[in-house]
Amino acid sequence: MKHVAIVEDEPDIRANYRTALERQHYRVSDYPDRPSALAAFERELPDLVVIDIGLGEESEGGFDLCRQLRQMSATLPIIFLTARDSELDEISGIRLGADDYLSKDASINQLLVRIAGLFRRAEAFRQDKPEEEVLECGPLRLEPERMRVYWQAREVPLTVTEFWIVHALARRPGMVKSRDQLMEAANIYVDLATVTSHVKRIRRKFRQLDETFDGIEAVHGLGYRWKAA
Repeated sequence: MKHVAIVEDEPDIRANYRTALERQHYRVSDYPDRPSALAAFERELPDLVVIDIGLGEESEGGFDLCRQLRQMSATLPIIFLTARDSELDEISGIRLGADDYLSKDASINQLLVRIAGLFRRAEAFRQDKPEEEVLECGPLRLEPERMRVYWQAREVPLTVTEFWIVHALARRPGMVKSRDQLMEAANIYVDLATVTSHVKRIRRKFRQLDETFDGIEAVHGLGYRWKAA
């Protein structure tokens, strides 16, 4: 049974999400604020976390919690579910390492689809594609079963979404992937600017290990490709 945590300061909203998730047979924990959630996560990390941005008196407590969770796990799936639907907030959430960003205007069914999608994409490669246990492309090494990425033998701390974007590009070096194709590969449903933010964040993580990294090339008007060796 997958364990989903909800961090939401409004009791009624929190209860509604909990009920909907339990009906889908998830084990659910819920927390009204960042300190109580963080204390629980330090004892045990769930399989996925849904976070609001504003948490009680902390107007950006969700951003702070996301940052702290990324320090604890590079691959824990994180979804922001918030009333704040500005492009700046969405980009900020993605830059902090969230895998998805959803407005509270979205239906509960949309949230359930996003959660199921994040779980499904991780399971699919572990179960259905053992032949891709290791993928190597020059100094890049990907281990889909463990969802680990290495550059020059050093691990790159990618999120789940970032991992599958790199995987989609590196499987076919030199082939251009559109932003729509990258969304499909990562099983996310966001605008094109958010995909661009994901790619920028990926590049930044590689460059923290190698200042000369230029493995991901933008192709104007088309998308991105992994540069062939």
